Amino acid sequence: MALAATELSEIEQALASSDAAPQAYIELRQKFPHLTWVRCDASDVTETPYRSFGLFDLHLLDSADHCAAITDDPARATGIVLAKRAAAS
Repeated sequence: MALAATELSEIEQALASSDAAPQAYIELRQKFPHLTWVRCDASDVTETPYRSFGLFDLHLLDSADHCAAITDDPARATGIVLAKRAAAS
């Protein structure tokens, strides 16, 4: 199932909130169970993020074809890769 524009907006708002914490992944996964969710370290992803929020880089995942791939096209997105960046010291 593809990612709806309203869902992407809700996900962006949740990640942009000042209290977005590591549990954001769990909360978003529960709220949008029909989407594919991947959590990883930002250093594991070489593609440019679709958006960046606080500690997280948001990548769109296209798993509609045989192989999953990062996409910058929200209309093709079927999931989210939430990559956590190291906290600045």
